[in-house]
Amino acid sequence: MYIQRKLKTAAEKARRGFPAVLITGPRQSGKTTFLQAEYGSESHYVSFDDPLQRAFAAEDPNGFLDQFPEKPVILDEIQYVPELFPYLKMIIDADRSRNGKFLMTGSQQFHLMRNISESLAGRIAILELPPFCSSEYASIAMNWTIEEIIWAGGYPDVVLNREQRDLWISSYIRTYVERDIRHLQKIRDLGLFEQFLGLLAARNGSTLNLSDLSRATGLSVPGCKQWLHLLEAAYVVYLLPPFYNHFGKRLVKAPKILFWDSSIASYLSRQPSPQGMWHGAMGGAFFESWVIMDVCKRLLSHGLRPDLYYWRSRDGLELDLIIVLQGRIFPVEIKQTATPGIKHMQGLNRFRKIAGHNCEPGTLVCTVDAVQAMPDGNKAMGWRTFGKWLESEMA
Repeated sequence: MYIQRKLKTAAEKARRGFPAVLITGPRQSGKTTFLQAEYGSESHYVSFDDPLQRAFAAEDPNGFLDQFPEKPVILDEIQYVPELFPYLKMIIDADRSRNGKFLMTGSQQFHLMRNISESLAGRIAILELPPFCSSEYASIAMNWTIEEIIWAGGYPDVVLNREQRDLWISSYIRTYVERDIRHLQKIRDLGLFEQFLGLLAARNGSTLNLSDLSRATGLSVPGCKQWLHLLEAAYVVYLLPPFYNHFGKRLVKAPKILFWDSSIASYLSRQPSPQGMWHGAMGGAFFESWVIMDVCKRLLSHGLRPDLYYWRSRDGLELDLIIVLQGRIFPVEIKQTATPGIKHMQGLNRFRKIAGHNCEPGTLVCTVDAVQAMPDGNKAMGWRTFGKWLESEMA
């Protein structure tokens, strides 16, 4: 079953404007399925997971590319053949008027981006395809509760086969995450690495404290930082930065740790069930991090760079999410409640007062069914309504 992705509009625009288009993102987020479903009938297809194709392209790049004189070609997992990039550049430069010729996928950010910046700068459009945002599979999940949605996450294989969730996640971590990390850096103690992953999952939605992670694992602070950045490159974790602007020393300056996919975070933190997760000690953190990452996925799916932050003053007042979009600042508070009140407005109002005229009215995202007007021009809305509202602001 193919679920159409929101990235198609941005991909079509990129095809019309660039000779090459790269779709990057986490493994198993649907990159190959997306390109084959949308463009497979009009394109050649090559997967560099095939060792024979990989060897052919590496040893004879000209001969390999000569196979595709006319039709576009989908080059899947392009990061495995960095030798191909200079030859792609030569073909593109020979006819810069021909757009949409090369459609590529890639999963490993560090090496892939370095090769692209050296060879194809100005010749390639780069788009990111994250796992599903909630609106992409809304027709399937119409009757799902919010805890069931968080439990399932956004990876297509889990969303479409929920009964296989635990087996799929455990296999994903071992076959993809650990393989990618080992490819980027040799990690000798996989047991310690798995412990590190579990500790991060238990801190999902929390402010990063490298010293705390170092004490818990016995790994040095620089070592923790290095592993964290590797997980960031592999699309396992997302670091939400604090909002600085002109607030200077008023802010806590460490990022928040968020997991790209809520099902992986719940699995690694050993949540017992959707209901146990939602009503447990981490229920609020899971809801907050899921809402933030759903915003991130929606922005990426529209071809937009996520300009997202959080804000916390030194006296402990916090705002969960700040969205900067088209020069406007949207302050967002996220609370696991069906009873919004004045107490939930404190962070919104303090931030709006400091941020000034570019700041829009505040939004409280919670579990109410209908939009509710709140004091000082703020509003409260349910998470489904918030997603639709956000997409209307992107238009």
